[in-house]
Amino acid sequence: MALQNLINVGVSSADVIMLGQVGETVLSAASLAGQVQFIMTLVFFGLTSGAAVLTAQYWGKGDTRTIEKVMGIAMRFSLMVGLAFTLAAWLIPEVLMSIYTSEPEVISEGCKYLRIVAVAYIPISITTIYLNIMRSVERVVISTVVYLISLVTNVILNAVFIFGLFGLPAMGIMGAALATMIARFVELAIVLFYSKKMNRTIRFRISDLFVRDGFLFRDFLRYSIPVVLNELMWGAGASMNSAVIGHLGSAATAANSVAQVTRQLATVVAFGIANAAAIMIGKAIGAGDVERAKNYGARFTKLTLLAGVAGAVVVLIVRPIVMASMTLSPEAEGYLSMMMLVMSYFVIGQAYNTTMVVGVFRAGGDTRFGLALDVISMWCCSILLGAIAAFVLKWSVPVVYIILMSDEVLKVPFTTWRYKTRVWLKNVTR
Repeated sequence: MALQNLINVGVSSADVIMLGQVGETVLSAASLAGQVQFIMTLVFFGLTSGAAVLTAQYWGKGDTRTIEKVMGIAMRFSLMVGLAFTLAAWLIPEVLMSIYTSEPEVISEGCKYLRIVAVAYIPISITTIYLNIMRSVERVVISTVVYLISLVTNVILNAVFIFGLFGLPAMGIMGAALATMIARFVELAIVLFYSKKMNRTIRFRISDLFVRDGFLFRDFLRYSIPVVLNELMWGAGASMNSAVIGHLGSAATAANSVAQVTRQLATVVAFGIANAAAIMIGKAIGAGDVERAKNYGARFTKLTLLAGVAGAVVVLIVRPIVMASMTLSPEAEGYLSMMMLVMSYFVIGQAYNTTMVVGVFRAGGDTRFGLALDVISMWCCSILLGAIAAFVLKWSVPVVYIILMSDEVLKVPFTTWRYKTRVWLKNVTR
């Protein structure tokens, strides 16, 4: 799972690294346009995380038919969400871009990116749900294969389309969007083949999209809605951070784009630990082995702290390398240097909190605590105070950035308290 996260980050990193060679405007535009897909995928992740509360425990119970029904219900919602985002990106891209920046050049370039990459939103809605459900039943290799092929495809096509290799015209940001779109269709093709020809344990049937099971549907809504809202509030908060920074100028936006990719790279192992925790603890609870679930919780807590510290070290090591490889203005370089220092401690808190909320708590059906925690720590604290610092007090970019990135530090004592209460140890199967 950590390898899968690394590969997924590599897909977005390819755009950042290659467009960073073209200029700040297209780099900022692609990064901000990517926030639209970021919000959409958070909805998908919320759906599958909520579903995984059920699927992991039913997997421990050995009930595969119920897992197939849950996947059908989740897929039904994801297709509707994917269609809505596709229409929005086609019809009102200027409105979407204006949320994140007021610079006309950045908005114009971002609209070019959105209109092309939106073609891939429906395929993403299918592959994301399917692969995440497969992970919850310990079928993790297929995700690694799919995302690795997608990464290779995206990197090769990025180089061809962005810079105009083999006699093709240099397409810049439109080339990056086209490469990403093609890579997503490659993912879909592999998933459909695997589902039809190779997977004999959990099958995806079109008829399951229309499955009628009142009790299961209510269980799905009970555990999925808080997770979807949690992911949306967290994602909207992260997106709002980008919006605040986006209105501070293209230099700050470009620096933040690079810093965020570095953060993603530094947390791939920790996020893998969180996903593994949700599956293994959920399976143990579903099988009725509470003591094993407690033991897993303690071990994953130690692992994620080690992963967080390792991630911080990675950020500090790659900091001078990243700064030397990007084509940025002196102002943007100064911002990037500061942002990566902030990220070096931010990733430790994020690693710990993610494993607690996404892994340990959700495994036992405790899906509401994370929603309350993110609303309070982000919207009532870091985002509110960061926006005031930026637009009312007119403080400097470094100070604003430190405030915006303070939420993970604020969460630590509350997640620790929740973990010790053991209220997350619940069997939710019927």
